[in-house]
Amino acid sequence: MKFTPHAYQRYCINRLLTDEALGLFLDMGLGKTVSTLSAVLDLKYNRFAVNKVLVIAPKKVSEATWQKEAKKWDHLHLLRFSTVLGSAAKRIRALNTAADIYVINRENVVWLVDYYKNAWPFDMVVIDESSSFKSHQAKRFKALTHVRPHIKRIVELTGTPAPNGLTDLWAQVFLLDQGERLEKRIGQYREKYFAPDQRNRERVFSYAPKPGAEEAIREKIADICVSMKAEDYLELPDLTTNVVPVALDDKAEKAYQKLEREMLLEVDDATIDAGSAAVLTNKLLQLCNGAVYDEHRQAVEIHTCKIEAFLELVEGLNGKPALVFYNFQHDLIRIEAALKSKDSKLRVRRLKTAEDEDAWNRGEIDILLAHPASAAYGLNLQDGGNHIIWFSLNWSLELYQQAVKRLHRQGQKQKVINHILSVLGSADEDVAAALEDKSSTQDRLMEALKARIQKAHG
Repeated sequence: MKFTPHAYQRYCINRLLTDEALGLFLDMGLGKTVSTLSAVLDLKYNRFAVNKVLVIAPKKVSEATWQKEAKKWDHLHLLRFSTVLGSAAKRIRALNTAADIYVINRENVVWLVDYYKNAWPFDMVVIDESSSFKSHQAKRFKALTHVRPHIKRIVELTGTPAPNGLTDLWAQVFLLDQGERLEKRIGQYREKYFAPDQRNRERVFSYAPKPGAEEAIREKIADICVSMKAEDYLELPDLTTNVVPVALDDKAEKAYQKLEREMLLEVDDATIDAGSAAVLTNKLLQLCNGAVYDEHRQAVEIHTCKIEAFLELVEGLNGKPALVFYNFQHDLIRIEAALKSKDSKLRVRRLKTAEDEDAWNRGEIDILLAHPASAAYGLNLQDGGNHIIWFSLNWSLELYQQAVKRLHRQGQKQKVINHILSVLGSADEDVAAALEDKSSTQDRLMEALKARIQKAHG
């Protein structure tokens, strides 16, 4: 596919080419990855300004997102990737593989710094979701600070750099400029811009910005951070779709392939009809999501890969509310359990009544869970947020379009971002392609399934 950047993306790419340290604080789903990769390509192969690039990302993002983005665009095919994941032996092998870009998950940053010690080889580092480096006490922040003098170019990407307030900015900006703008130490930063808020005699629990502090901080970092609000993307369509690729781990991949093959081998593509096609694809879509119903209608969990990708996506929204659509009942139960164990402070609710609709529009819900069939018509949810997440799609184009219209409708004041979680090489991709194509869904369902059956028999 040919990449034609929007005006704001061209601006970001130019800044990445000229600035050795830059924070790109753009909303999720608006092309931070392709903009950064375009700049890396230019820096490496046209300007010879960088040699080895390290991308630090959340785990599920590091498995698939950057690599898939490069494959998607024609101009990025030249870039070589090495994914530094898995056991220590696998990670070391990946580090010793010739590549342009090495992608590692943030949990392994401490290990990576310790592995190289003073022989740090990456002259450019990209931190995807830099708000995960907001704590000055975290080991990953301290490790990266240790090698920061060896890094020539550094880029931070996030939609919300200060999810819990301006104190979150210090560590991220320190990694960019080593204390030049917001003081060398967190204590000095707090003293200058904040006053103790909640405290007892021995301890301060929180800080509140002094009058004018926010403006002063923003002015200090304006030259090193590109921060754009949704309304700044004037040339963007009102609705942007962001496909989030999900890579299955080895165990889940084998389980998926085994079950898919066993199911498909039982069917001859010449005799398949619409009824059996729907049953088969539903089973495959359940597999993508991580659990399947057995013959007693009990859900059996196969993997948690999509759940993990979903939690990272929610984390990346940094408190922005999301309308989440699920397909199967076991999706709903597993999503609720995962959200509860990840962050008990999240306000999660099922969409059942008019009161749920009103609470969402009043901003009282962080995650609103809905089935597209029960939320497709008549509901006005545009006041409560602008992010939609599809944990799983279904084959109905009408339901899909009507569900998206719950937020993307008259009265919506922000650009709507429509995130779709999609397992690589799976039935998820068949459904997404059918919905995008907008042709007869029934025909596409049969076509996609027959192709998979032929492959299984082959």
